[in-house]
Amino acid sequence: MADVSGIRRPYHNKNEIFDVKDLVAREPFAQFEAWFEEARKTPGIDEPNAMAIASATRDGCPSVRMVLMKHIDKQGVVFYTNYGSRKAKELVRIEGKVERVPEEESDHYFHERPRASQIGALVSQNQSSVVPSREALDKRNAELQDMYAEESKIIPKPDYWGGYRVVPSVFEFWQGQTNRLHDRLRFRKPSSGEKINPELTQTGDDGWLLERLSP
Repeated sequence: MADVSGIRRPYHNKNEIFDVKDLVAREPFAQFEAWFEEARKTPGIDEPNAMAIASATRDGCPSVRMVLMKHIDKQGVVFYTNYGSRKAKELVRIEGKVERVPEEESDHYFHERPRASQIGALVSQNQSSVVPSREALDKRNAELQDMYAEESKIIPKPDYWGGYRVVPSVFEFWQGQTNRLHDRLRFRKPSSGEKINPELTQTGDDGWLLERLSP
């Protein structure tokens, strides 16, 4: 097996430190929007809205999958069951509770998608289940394309298809440094009755706290 231990890529240098003074706001949503817009304009980032969702079972077995963010506001981050990837020198990590998007919201978004994507959702019933072959998928896709060939015919949203919203309690903004002294600024919601140490924790806007983390 090839030795990959020496693979290195330069990140930012010591003159490009990301610090509290560089924040566009003292709450995380505006900062997220600023970095997201920068990523959208950066060549080589094909899907700036790609994100990894991590969860765990009750017995502690972790699971991670790539999805695409489709909406963000101060209620949270919404994603659907799409795949994507991202490469950048800045990353955002979000922690929070996940809730199902209301059915009418999912239905509205489903019918805004290209018809081929809507049919693809029907083909992918029981996502991640074992299928006999690629040909079986293509055959089912062709059958559904024939069934809904008329543009006026509405493709029904499957009951199993829908969106989820992450309601954030933590935002971490990470910027890589070549010397590995990475910049990590964290916004978080305080816990009940928490006593704040002003030498370590600053008060942000909208009830958020702001801290710098060790690399």
